[in-house]
Amino acid sequence: MATEFTMPMLGEVMEEGCIVSWLKKEGDTVEQGEIIVEVETDKAAMDLESPASGLLTKILVPEGETVPVNTLLAVIQ
Repeated sequence: MATEFTMPMLGEVMEEGCIVSWLKKEGDTVEQGEIIVEVETDKAAMDLESPASGLLTKILVPEGETVPVNTLLAVIQ
């Protein structure tokens, strides 16, 4: 079963975040709780953890792109 990894709301007023860098690439195995991407908001840089263990099958938002909260970032199977 696939797990959708979306841009979380990291603060009360956060509306969007920028993907600084992916620490894993498509095809890599990830563990739940492992840091897989660095995101920058208007207030801080944050490390985001994988919500599930499995295979990172698809990265949908490339590095350098800014997206709104709840945007699908990646799929883990």
